[in-house]
Amino acid sequence: MNNMTLIFSLLLAVAMIGTAVMAIWPARSRAIAILAAGAVSLFASIMFLLLAAPDVAMTEAAIGSGLTTFLFFFVLGRVRRNEDD
Repeated sequence: MNNMTLIFSLLLAVAMIGTAVMAIWPARSRAIAILAAGAVSLFASIMFLLLAAPDVAMTEAAIGSGLTTFLFFFVLGRVRRNEDD
């Protein structure tokens, strides 16, 4: 790893920790927590790409960031709709 890759990896790690804290912070809304969890997965997929694992990066981006975030928002919408009834 050269110095630039190391610096970028450290920045990604700090971003992942920051968004993970945002996801579990109790004062935030559920939508922000879902978006923050999706961002953690997106940062993880970039990290996998830096670590020369493009197949794992694509899977993490598609499933971890994309599908899971969509599924959480879908369920959140269903829960809110059932609370209104």
